[in-house]
Amino acid sequence: MGRELVVLWAGRHQRSHWEEICDSYRRRIARIARSTPVRDVPVRARAAADDPQRLRAEGQALLAALPPSAWSIALDSRGEQLSSEQLAERLARLREEWPHPIAFLIGSDLGLDRAVVDGARAVLSLGPMTLSHELARVVLYEQLYRALSIEAGMSYHREPL
Repeated sequence: MGRELVVLWAGRHQRSHWEEICDSYRRRIARIARSTPVRDVPVRARAAADDPQRLRAEGQALLAALPPSAWSIALDSRGEQLSSEQLAERLARLREEWPHPIAFLIGSDLGLDRAVVDGARAVLSLGPMTLSHELARVVLYEQLYRALSIEAGMSYHREPL
């Protein structure tokens, strides 16, 4: 068991506090799931910020950066909403059954191009509210850590009282 988890994201690529938080979760994941490397892939589109074709260019860049045979999961507010336990169950099943990387795709401030969402094997929503792409990455990493800790039987995740 243990497929590579890849987080591909479009947006501004600069060192920030967001990156420090994501890196903290990647290190936590590495400690509990040694057989599951986590790779963060920032994707830069060849389009100016005010280019009307920027969304399409970002989508093409994200799709081009997907590892071969990856199980792609697009993050989109119109996607399926899962509890942490449901995400843990699905991720465990995918890691067991799918012999290739599992890739999560996050759009920029423009969201994800329709071609990315339509071409994904699954579409996951982090909730109905709009999140910045930086915050979406942090939430995704925390939920990946939570899912893997549930699978490992750790006490990080607790049931509500």
